[in-house]
Amino acid sequence: MNYYKLSTVQEEYKKKLKTADEAVKIIKSGDRVHYGLFNGLVVDLDEALAKRTEELHDVIIMTTIWAWPFPPKILEADPKAEHFKYLSTQFSGTDRKMNKQGCCWYIPVQFRENPKYWAECVEPCDVVMLQTGPMDKWGNFNLGPQVAEYWGIFKNAKHIIVEINEKQPKTHGVGISLNISEIDTIVEGRNIDMPQVKPKDPSEIDKKIASHIINKIKDGSTMQLGVGGLPNYIGSQLAESDVKDLGVHSEMFVDAYLKLYEAGKITGDRKNINKRQLVHTFCQGSQALYDFLDDNPIVQCMPVDYVNDIGVIASNDNVVSINSCLQVDIQGQVNSESDVWQHIGGNGGQVDFVLGAFKSNGGQSFLCTPSTRTYKDGHVESLIVPRLIEGATVTVPRTGPHYIVTEYGAVNLKGRSMWERAELLISIAHPDFQDDLVREAERMGLWKTSSKITY
Repeated sequence: MNYYKLSTVQEEYKKKLKTADEAVKIIKSGDRVHYGLFNGLVVDLDEALAKRTEELHDVIIMTTIWAWPFPPKILEADPKAEHFKYLSTQFSGTDRKMNKQGCCWYIPVQFRENPKYWAECVEPCDVVMLQTGPMDKWGNFNLGPQVAEYWGIFKNAKHIIVEINEKQPKTHGVGISLNISEIDTIVEGRNIDMPQVKPKDPSEIDKKIASHIINKIKDGSTMQLGVGGLPNYIGSQLAESDVKDLGVHSEMFVDAYLKLYEAGKITGDRKNINKRQLVHTFCQGSQALYDFLDDNPIVQCMPVDYVNDIGVIASNDNVVSINSCLQVDIQGQVNSESDVWQHIGGNGGQVDFVLGAFKSNGGQSFLCTPSTRTYKDGHVESLIVPRLIEGATVTVPRTGPHYIVTEYGAVNLKGRSMWERAELLISIAHPDFQDDLVREAERMGLWKTSSKITY
């Protein structure tokens, strides 16, 4: 990269400026095209590319997750995936719906590895398209509240197009901008509002689960809160607690941190690294949250191979990781991704923070699930099961979990034998299913009276 002279930055801007329709003309059949990350997904360029549907074939479209409340125009234009193949390394509700319709595919990844995946393990992207903020006087375009794996994607990209959205919050951190010298084409977008992510209101079961965790969190803990209503509710409860001097080191920056900050609970004074900084790799939440991080130097957005690195996570003492899961078997295997064969959502950094938090001095990780699920027909199913059934995904292997939590309690699986694990997990299953689980544990040789398998 060679920076342009400041006197020529505006001239270069004008040379590279095109309409969205002009910009996507560079895309050819067979190309691999990246659409950007999280709130940095392109909108105008997606719409322009959709207009070319009938003239293109075998175009691979890649994202991390579709964050906008409306579906991609390319999928509306090509619902049978005859022209575009749309891939995602996580899944939003929109991605999941499109997957069920047969036009969206999942890419299994460990989130911390994504930069290397893009830089070394797959074919380079022919075209990378992403939203950024407007250019500053130095010729830099801020990437907004997401860095994640961008620099792995950029490393071998053949052509980079930015779609300017003036409503992208300006972030501080590491790797948070692209220079005009690294950009091939500039499109001035429609300046649409950022996607709003509102956590579900907590259920009574969520509140019971939270009660088993809150009293285990110490002053000076460094927090990682995962996706969903439960982790956000726990954050809001901490804001009302006596806990103090919390720090933040989290892949996702969510509204719970804003509540904690406004309650005076976050100082970061006791962190060992990135002291007094709220570290994350992407942000999704309310407009109030985006306003809080806009040009706020204490909120630091950094690449995911740093934020989610197990050693980096463990560098802070008393790390607390709180995430949701879908199902746990009595060996301690955790499924956080699928309902049998149906993919629900990516694993994100769950494994990274489960391992990193436990490695931290005084650290704790919590994987949380209701004890049961009730289906529309009234059928009730235990989410503590004898074994994960065929098609279920093992997100966290049985060696990984620290605490498993349901509304009936929190149990520590570390250092426990197979029968102790089974006994502990059955103790936090719904009482209606405990006898059946005991019988299955005995049959599987996972009970304290015998290790012999009975078929």
